[in-house]
Amino acid sequence: MNLLVLHGINLNMFGQRDPAHYGSATLADVDAALQRLAGELSARVECFQTNHEGALCERIHQAHRDAVDGVLINAGAWTHTSIAIRDALAILQCPIVEVHMSNIHAREPFRHHSFIAGLARGQICGFGVDSYLLGLRALVGQAQAAIKK
Repeated sequence: MNLLVLHGINLNMFGQRDPAHYGSATLADVDAALQRLAGELSARVECFQTNHEGALCERIHQAHRDAVDGVLINAGAWTHTSIAIRDALAILQCPIVEVHMSNIHAREPFRHHSFIAGLARGQICGFGVDSYLLGLRALVGQAQAAIKK
């Protein structure tokens, strides 16, 4: 099972940016935890981070061409602003799970809306690094179910 983890804008600053919302884990810590869990779940995970919206859309297009089995995404602030990323994700035929380190629904009102949520099988937020790990577990289950169809 080949899964793609997408990290959006500013997420390379985990561990340095606003620890009250994002904790002290770095993006490298998140990716390492995802790799460990993926191994336990017999899945292969590729992690990709960019601060360029077009690059994220291009990586999503490549995921479609590669026929990945599932996508785990934390688009960062683009969650609330990018119809372009939403439209790129809509191309995918595989399950999508949305995650956020912080609880976006307990933060500023502009963060309450997600352009991604309508395409995702589910959204997990507010649990720090565990949001990613819970999201990966959910994605593996969704991808396994989709593969069996």
